[in-house]
Amino acid sequence: MDEATVVLSRWLPDSFTDTLAEKCRIVRPAENEAFSREELLAAVGACDAILAVGDRIDEAVFAAAPRCRVVANFGVGYNNIDVAAATSHGIWVTNTPDVVTDATADLAWALLLAAARRLGECDRLVRAGQWDSWGPLFMLGRDVSGAMLGIVGGGRIGLAMAKRALGFNMDILYTANSPKPDFEKAVGGRFVPLPTLLRESDFVSLHVPLTEQTRHLIGAPELAMMKKTAVLVNTARGPVVDEKALVDALEARAIAAAGLDVFEREPQVEPGLLKLDNVVLAPHVGSATLECRTGIARMACRNILAALRNDLPPNCLNPEARKR
Repeated sequence: MDEATVVLSRWLPDSFTDTLAEKCRIVRPAENEAFSREELLAAVGACDAILAVGDRIDEAVFAAAPRCRVVANFGVGYNNIDVAAATSHGIWVTNTPDVVTDATADLAWALLLAAARRLGECDRLVRAGQWDSWGPLFMLGRDVSGAMLGIVGGGRIGLAMAKRALGFNMDILYTANSPKPDFEKAVGGRFVPLPTLLRESDFVSLHVPLTEQTRHLIGAPELAMMKKTAVLVNTARGPVVDEKALVDALEARAIAAAGLDVFEREPQVEPGLLKLDNVVLAPHVGSATLECRTGIARMACRNILAALRNDLPPNCLNPEARKR
């Protein structure tokens, strides 16, 4: 192929993009920086592909990029990209499934365990020099082993989460758009409606994409269904949970605790959450391992190179978009 131009919306190291650099000219911001909205719109004017690293890619970007053939998202979730608008411009959109599965499931488990055993509170207590006594009721948490885990969403990451639960001898409930025989065969999970899952689970872990149907899937009515001893974990997308309702539930001890890696208005966090001891907060780091992030970059690069050859990218979300 003739040398094509690929715009990176945020800086990535050479080791992540070396396969692109062999065949393409790469335009990216300064080290550890991101293009501003205005800089991005200017940069895409002569590009053939965009590697979107968490930034909003919408109609204005597509209109400013008449040569663009593909937008490769750096990650599995793609609610930052207007896929319908891309399709109308004949631009393929891709994501990076599979490679994030284990890292995200690992982090969800870390949040679940940290919330169950109050590790955030314990860490702050020790650092503040306030650990001066011990008693039989000191920092009591909840058992994970033998408890009931509810998985909301039976896709790749939900299944990986459930597989990890087997090591803790947990019973598993799950809910999805329809029963998933492969899920049930792999982990013995029982398909139930969401209200049943919420009422019966000791731990509820969210693994659904953000759509109009899943926005505020967990709000005040759903939180009221949960056990007072229950823990909610969200590593999916922030707007799946109504954060104001979650603050109210945690303050009232209507549920015991929560572990969150994602938020409604990132990087802003609902102020009430910051004041609570019974919530563990992480800055959207579900895929933040060297192995996972390298794999994401390599998969995104493969998607771009396929599109530049006029081949359907292997992880295309809108194959109906016409080729250019």
